[in-house]
Formats: sequence, C-alpha cells, structure tokens
Amino acid sequence: MLPLDEQKKPENNLNNPEEMDKSSGNPEELQQESSDSKMNFGEKNDVVPDSPKVPKTMPEKDLTKKRASIGKGSILAEPIKRRSFFSWLTLAWLAFTAATGTFFGIMLRFMFPNVLFEPKQTFKAGYPDDYNIGEVSVNLKEKYGVWIVRSTEEIYALSTVCTHLGCTPNWLKNENKFKCPCHGSGFRKTGINFEGPAPRPLERFKISLANDGQILIDKTKKFAYEKGQWSDPESYLMV
Repeated sequence: MLPLDEQKKPENNLNNPEEMDKSSGNPEELQQESSDSKMNFGEKNDVVPDSPKVPKTMPEKDLTKKRASIGKGSILAEPIKRRSFFSWLTLAWLAFTAATGTFFGIMLRFMFPNVLFEPKQTFKAGYPDDYNIGEVSVNLKEKYGVWIVRSTEEIYALSTVCTHLGCTPNWLKNENKFKCPCHGSGFRKTGINFEGPAPRPLERFKISLANDGQILIDKTKKFAYEKGQWSDPESYLMV
C-alpha cells in the first residue's frame, strides 16, 4: 500500500490542467525557459536600463514674422506693389542718366583746351586832362597792364612787365621809381633801368588821340629804348 500523500498527487495533477500542460511539454523547451529566466534575472540585477531618449523637435517657424522689406510689406510675405516698382525704376533711370551725363561732360571737357581771354589790345584811356603832370597813373595796371605817365611835354604808356624775368613791378611814389618785387630791379619814371638785374628799360606802347579826343593805346605795337625807338612819334603823345 502507498502512503496517502503519494496517492493524492496524481489526483492533484489531474485536477490542475496548467500543471498537466507543463509536465507534458518538451523537456528541451522547459530547460530553455528556465535558462532564459535565469539570464533575465541576472540582467535585471547587473545592467542598469538606459533612460528613455526624448526625440528632439525643431521649433516651428513663425510664418507671421516679416523679413527684410522694400517699401511696404515683405519680400516673402507680400508682393511688391506696382506703384512702388515704377517709383524705384524711375529713380534708377534718373541715377543712370545723371551718371552718364557727368561722364560725357568730363569727356567733353578734355576735348577742349583751356582758353585765356586777354583784355583788348587796343583801348581808350580817357582824355589828356585826366592826368596830372609829373604823376604816374596806376588805374590801368590790373586790367590792361599799362602805366600812363605825363610829363611837362608828353604822355607815354609804359609796359608793366619787368624786362628781367617778366614779373610785375610796383610804382613807389615816395621813392619816385618802379621796383620789381621778384629780384629787385629798379626803373625810373621814364622807364630807364638803373638798379638790379634788369638788362634793359621798360617798353612803351603806341599812343595817339582818337577822333573823339581821347587817348588811344595800341598794345600790339611796342617800342624799345635800346633800339632807338623811343624817338618814334607814335611812342609818345605831345600835349
């Protein structure tokens, strides 16, 4: 006879279908399940699970924000208005026209040489009574480059160009002479040189009376003392 405990075991197995399934399973599968359970138990104790990774999300662009704009509105968000386009086009054409005109103006300027407008070579210098005896008139020095000198017997016109290097002398009334500021040449009231490096006297211009009685001076004709031309009646005016 078997003990009571051993007699009851088969009954329990029959009553529990899960245990019957396990007992009736393949011994290899049961062995593999036991090994897998051991490995899982070891992994839980030894390996620390990684923290869950949160996917990075790009911030959404705010399409309502405007970027660089021309005039009113944005280039991307709003189209360029027709009136604004024509205004910019007009400004561009005006700038192009101004630049082109400036360029051609400069080119034309180089095509034409500089022209010096000299004063008239023949002009009237007033009446003889306008000049005092023994004085030198400097009124026509700046405009015509002429000194008018009146003596007791005659009136003559002297050139204001120094015969040394072409500077313009000054009339020094207190010293009664013409003095060149460049190199110190000195000329008497008659135009004769007496000091400094000037090699010869000042030149005279042709002088005469016009039909209306005024003094007429012609700078196209000069008279030099060293050539004996001061004795020419056209180099002086008798009064």
